[in-house]
Amino acid sequence: MEKYDPRIDAYIEKSADFAKPILTHLRQLVHQASPNILETIKWGFPHFDYKGTICSMASFKEHCAFGFWKSTLLSDPDKILQKDSGEAMGQLGRIKHIADLPEDEVLASYILEAAYLNDAGIKVKKARATEKAPIEIPNYFINALKEFPQAQSQFENFSNSHRKEYIQWFEDAKTEETKNKRIATAIEWLTEGKGRNWKYQSKGR
Repeated sequence: MEKYDPRIDAYIEKSADFAKPILTHLRQLVHQASPNILETIKWGFPHFDYKGTICSMASFKEHCAFGFWKSTLLSDPDKILQKDSGEAMGQLGRIKHIADLPEDEVLASYILEAAYLNDAGIKVKKARATEKAPIEIPNYFINALKEFPQAQSQFENFSNSHRKEYIQWFEDAKTEETKNKRIATAIEWLTEGKGRNWKYQSKGR
């Protein structure tokens, strides 16, 4: 793992024009907060690590997202984390402009606190399964959900049939790139409380 991963350069370059300055700014801010933080790509998203995942960012068609893996453990003195919001993946809502982000000093302090949690070995308690006999969930999706507690909670509250719809969608992917894109989309939909076939349901099908 390197401090600067060329795959993130490629990710930013492929993103929509509005997203490029946002992602570039977030990336620079993370590294300015701590020179010990490294970057990588996991599940199709840019992630930032120090003794474990600290935070991640992603771009979508009309917005960007930024989230902390251990958001529920952060003190949040400036009340910037939307822990219970279904507005978007991550905890900063739908980011469409750099102005939508908290002040650099504020966000940097959260990044440092997240790094401290990893340094101290403090872990998030695992959510308890809500069904007696859940279907088998692939490890790659279990790991992806750990990054987004809100999406994880929604997925765990789904019935077995709704979970299976998502898992089958991943398994049907012909390439790893397609699978990663589907996982990214699934996390966004889950954060918004949507099932795999929500588009059809909204049309009364």
